[in-house]
Parts: sequence; structure tokens; C-alpha cells
Amino acid sequence: MTALTRARLLAVAAISTLCIVLAAPITAAGAAASPQYTKESQQAYEGQLKAGEIASATFNKRLRSLRLTLKNGEHVLYRYPKKGSKALQDALKAKHVPVTILKPSEAASEAKSSKKPGHKLRYIVGGVLLVVIVLAGLVLLFNRGRRAREE
Repeated sequence: MTALTRARLLAVAAISTLCIVLAAPITAAGAAASPQYTKESQQAYEGQLKAGEIASATFNKRLRSLRLTLKNGEHVLYRYPKKGSKALQDALKAKHVPVTILKPSEAASEAKSSKKPGHKLRYIVGGVLLVVIVLAGLVLLFNRGRRAREE
């Protein structure tokens, strides 16, 4: 191998490593952004309300969901039936629990973000990285063949 070919090989390896390093935070950024809510039943919600374990509540009327933060720091999600928000809100206020109702714009953005993207972003980043590696390899092979013909 000539020094020029080794330098190109090292450059391609450095670029590939840089792409991998830059792609890693993108995939992990969505995971740590918000607290994880565990789903619960109506009986569990009523038990927590009676025991006074609820620290705060947030209603999303568009999704018919009630996000609860418990006094022990746990986050739970309760999906209530249609037209059930008023009764839940009254029961929470009777227990002196702070209640927040999301504005329609906030509820709409939460509805969009509640759909799990799955591994779509990982596949896109992986595909782009694979294409870059293949193109770099093809350029190296093409240049090697051209240099061999010139000498």
C-alpha cells in the first residue's frame, strides 16, 4: 500500500467513526426527554385517590387521559371513558389535588408525540451510514484501479 492510499483509508475510517458517534445521541435523545407513565386501571386510580397518594393531575381531554404524579414520585396514566372528565375533576378537587387541564394546542402536540416512532430513526441513520460507507469504498476502489493503470 502506498502512503496516499493509507491516508485515504484512515480518512474514510475517521469519517465513518464520526458518523457513528454523531448518530448515537440522536437515537438516545428521545428516550430520556419525558417521564415514563405506567398505565393503570380505574380501581387502582380510585384506591390512590382514597388513600391520598396523588400529588398532581393533568387532563388531556383530546386523548381522554389523566396523567397523575404520585407523592412517591411515580407517574401513572389513567384513560377515562367519554364524558368522564368532569366527575374526575370534581373528585380530585375535593381531595385538594392540583389539577391542570391542557390547552387544545398542547393536547394536540401531545397526541402527536404519544405515537411511538419505533425504530424508524435508527433505520434511517443506519441506512445513511451504510450508503456513506459503500460510496467511500467504491471511490477507493475506483481510485486504486485508475492509479494502477497510470503506472
